[in-house]
Amino acid sequence: MMFVFLPNTQLQTSHLASDAPGSKLAWLTEQDHDFGAIKQGRPVKFVFQFKNTGDTPLTLETVRTTCGCTAAQWTETPIAPGATGDIIIEYDAYQSGSFRKKIRVFFEERKKAEILWIQGETE
Repeated sequence: MMFVFLPNTQLQTSHLASDAPGSKLAWLTEQDHDFGAIKQGRPVKFVFQFKNTGDTPLTLETVRTTCGCTAAQWTETPIAPGATGDIIIEYDAYQSGSFRKKIRVFFEERKKAEILWIQGETE
């Protein structure tokens, strides 16, 4: 029996998602952010950034996190073609140990959510 492990080194800077006519999205940051080692009791933030590469405005409806330890803020106005938007994720590191949290991003007129991840180790 032979196993092959390939590291996931793919940076999502050119990821395009488009299931709505005229609407395209390019992630300018990674979609899986590793905070590395962080201190317990000290919240950390990361800004996921995206660009509207389509020819119609793009509206971010909502961002859903999987627990109360993760909060999100995002660009609430429609993002014009060629403009960028931000999703600010704050993780409250109140428990020690490793963590991996899923974040679902819902854009107007899209069938599927975009998936973001944060992870790290709380000391």
